Amino acid sequence: MKKKLFGVLLSMTMVASMLTGCGSGSSKTINVWAFTDEVPGMIEKFKEANPDFDYEINTTIIATTNGEYQPALDAALAAGGKDAPDLYCAEAAFVLKYTQGDASQYAATYKDLGIDVDKELADADIAQYSVDIGSRNGDVVALGYQATGGAFIYRRSIAKDVWGTDDPATIKEKIGGGSGSWDKFWAAAEELKAKGYGIISGDGDLWHAVENSSSTGWIVDGKLHIDPKREEFLDLSKKLKDNGYHNDTKDWTEAWYADMQGVGEKQIFGFFGPAWLVNYTIAPNSGGTKTGEGTYGDWAVCDSPIGFFWGGTWLLANKDSSKKEAVGQIIDWITLNCTNDGLQYKWANGTLNGEGGTKDAVASGTVMNNSDGSVEFLGGQNMFEVFVPANEYANGKTLTQYDETINSYWRDQVRAYTSGEKSRDQAIADFKTQVKDNLGIEAE
Repeated sequence: MKKKLFGVLLSMTMVASMLTGCGSGSSKTINVWAFTDEVPGMIEKFKEANPDFDYEINTTIIATTNGEYQPALDAALAAGGKDAPDLYCAEAAFVLKYTQGDASQYAATYKDLGIDVDKELADADIAQYSVDIGSRNGDVVALGYQATGGAFIYRRSIAKDVWGTDDPATIKEKIGGGSGSWDKFWAAAEELKAKGYGIISGDGDLWHAVENSSSTGWIVDGKLHIDPKREEFLDLSKKLKDNGYHNDTKDWTEAWYADMQGVGEKQIFGFFGPAWLVNYTIAPNSGGTKTGEGTYGDWAVCDSPIGFFWGGTWLLANKDSSKKEAVGQIIDWITLNCTNDGLQYKWANGTLNGEGGTKDAVASGTVMNNSDGSVEFLGGQNMFEVFVPANEYANGKTLTQYDETINSYWRDQVRAYTSGEKSRDQAIADFKTQVKDNLGIEAE
């Protein structure tokens, strides 16, 4: 999920080996691989909550920037031995490679970790898309801890200026939230334009809603397949560009962040994304830390016109690990434990690091229904009322193990088309050639 927030390549030992007198190859050492410090930080909290858990945690963090994480992880899994990962993370863009694809043979089933999977899944009410993505031949081998169903995240002050209200129910109607159509969204874009605003920052903001609401993924029966909804993105992107409905930014760039603070070329109304985009991307780039500073507190969420999900991190265990039970305890606490003492409850209620922390949408519906998602950044709105139902639209069956690479090729070709560098047909043809030349996958 938040793959661009961490651009650092590092390896660290989170608990000094002198505490246990063991090296990294010890039977009391668990090797953890991740692409941000988020999961390692959770494991630290698990150890604090379970002082009898006397394992050293040896953590390797390699950012996904420039595609560095997967090759390193693949090599470590293939090499095996005492330095092999015991617990490792994969994000939505490539998780299927590790749960169902080319590297799935390394993953242990959660049952092999001593987890009562069926009972705990039911008790925690885990979103089905998360289970589908993390299952291999009907057995769960990975689960996430976040709920990543998407919504429309908008500026209250702009809504008031254009429509006289910032009420989420009204704005939902204005943009066609839950309609399954972009028609009202375009009408709203025109009304915003008349007042000098852009409806979104760049075409990438629309792409994530399009990508994960498509009926099929990039690969069908071993061939490259362009779902009609994904092909339509060419036209949606061009409509945004030709009509001046955005600032033509590219996501994860300084210009994109500037629009979150309201200091871009023109003021931008909103962004499409899950709760993590609110907490870890928009909030840090809002230009403030309390209401009245920058755009902090000037935001709200409502249903997206098209249901979708974006991102997520899944946890896996190595089937050859000699510490399966211990790894299982960590994974269970992070992904399935729905008591007040588990990660899910602490994460949802902002108490993982003490009272007053960041609240996030989590995988457990049971936890979410017993938690308060009211946050100052959203003007006091309870975001769970929007993000929990959003998970119903999430579909994990359109992902492929090649998504990170193919998405990059597609997005580049779409931008080449909308900027006038290529014709629509040429952009599609060049996209197919890129996939064939670099991945060896022929188009249908």
